[in-house]
Amino acid sequence: MRHFIDICDFDKKELNKIIQNAKRIKKNPKKYYQICQSKTLGMIFQKESTRTRASFNIGFNKLGGHSIELNADSIGFGKRESYTDIIKTLSQYIDILIIRNDDHNIIKKLGSLNVLPIINGLSDLSHPCQILSDFLTINEKLGDIKNQKICWIGDYNNVLRSLIELQNLYKFKLNIVIPKEILKKNETQIIKKRNKNLMITNHISEGIKFANCVMTDTWVSMGEKSTKKKYFKNYQVNSDIMKKASKNAIFMHCLPAHRDEEVSSELLDSKNSVVWQQAQNRMFVQQAIILDLL
Repeated sequence: MRHFIDICDFDKKELNKIIQNAKRIKKNPKKYYQICQSKTLGMIFQKESTRTRASFNIGFNKLGGHSIELNADSIGFGKRESYTDIIKTLSQYIDILIIRNDDHNIIKKLGSLNVLPIINGLSDLSHPCQILSDFLTINEKLGDIKNQKICWIGDYNNVLRSLIELQNLYKFKLNIVIPKEILKKNETQIIKKRNKNLMITNHISEGIKFANCVMTDTWVSMGEKSTKKKYFKNYQVNSDIMKKASKNAIFMHCLPAHRDEEVSSELLDSKNSVVWQQAQNRMFVQQAIILDLL
């Protein structure tokens, strides 16, 4: 049984297949309207969600399937009943399950049961669905990802970890710009992933030079209580910062954005911004992931 938990669980051939299928679905959605007829997608969200919730729900319905959201508190997920017993029970009714939570180890453990395909809808460690939809967006806007230079400005978080896993596979140029205080705290983990095309710096001017894609995320992740925001005061991505990148560089943000904090409203709403295309592509990529697993 196959799952979609981390980017590093796949090779390039497998990921390329998902991206190509996402393109086909996007180009001719009517062809796939009944492909998941009589199938059911279960969804468990232990963290807030807009894009993931809507894109999985609507995307699966567009494939002809039925989706059901299972409130973690209402079903006593891990409280009234163990995680494993609930998943084994759900496997008697549903065909595939997406989980968003704060504990990556639980998602991995549930996948190891191999009673139904598990999709990681975001955990404390990674966000593979987001990065794969970013992959599609970059491909549409810029071409082959192997030829791109991407600059990440922000925190060392779940989105960046999945981006690094993608870079480790495709070896595109990735410059990571992180405040020195955050870098020092996570340096050992980042160094393990380093290769000749992966650069790490705390200087924006050094990291963004010649980049044709600039990415960021919120400075403090959802549900995280942290005082680290003070380290990012000089790391806002705005039009002045984008001038240091390549002439037609695109700007990406997985959303939700804290406007005029990690990104200026001016840039978020500018012609350089492809954030809404990113959001749209979540649905097509996740439809392709579901079909790949089923």
